[in-house]
Amino acid sequence: MSAQTPPFHPSTTPGTKASLSPTGRGILRLPSGPPHRYRLAQLDDYHGLSRRHFPWRTPITFKVRARASHTTIAGTWGFGLWNDPLSLSIGFGSGRKLPALPNTAWFFFASPENYLSLRDDLPANGALAATFRAPHLPVLILSPGVLALPLLFLGFTARFLRRVAARIVQQDSGALDIDPAEWHDYACNWVSDHVTFRVDEQVVFETSISPRGPLGSVIWMDNQYAAWKPDGGLKWGLLEGKEGWVEFEELKTL
Repeated sequence: MSAQTPPFHPSTTPGTKASLSPTGRGILRLPSGPPHRYRLAQLDDYHGLSRRHFPWRTPITFKVRARASHTTIAGTWGFGLWNDPLSLSIGFGSGRKLPALPNTAWFFFASPENYLSLRDDLPANGALAATFRAPHLPVLILSPGVLALPLLFLGFTARFLRRVAARIVQQDSGALDIDPAEWHDYACNWVSDHVTFRVDEQVVFETSISPRGPLGSVIWMDNQYAAWKPDGGLKWGLLEGKEGWVEFEELKTL
């Protein structure tokens, strides 16, 4: 496919901003707010599509030049490629009705409240380059997992289920030694058997854990956190935060 700025669609909650110009320049902005109110600013190129019709397959490179208002923003933000696995719980107008296992290749920035790794030997928050690879399991196979959700609050069972999840969902990630509040050029090259991440044209992470496509492009920020720690402890929720933004330009997929 030729270089292009995909037709991104905004998803926002009241008071947030997500804008993109035809040249690939834009901004995401979250206002300050209390911890009981969800705040999301997102742009994606798969709005209204079923997962099998997502636009991108290998080989693809996602590129953007970006900076954030703060080195650490309460919640999560980032950009790259994914299959929108939690569209049921997010609920912003996609054509999908049921959740899926994650397939991603992206730059991910998570505040310290998060612990987003199923493996104990990988970084779980901060500035990350990360991938997930999971099978396209039929939804009926995933349904028993819903019945097991109450067991996640029991320590021994939660630790066991976390180990099971790590066997089903492969992942890899690397911590980035950068200040995201400064301008950086980010690039994620996704091919069928590996993913290469570059920052300022330097390779910062490579992995053979390559997601299954098709995938969509996304750039987002929100005030959610989630943590499933090695001891089985499970937490998720919303964070109070001051106003923050992510400014970007040269957004393209090629």
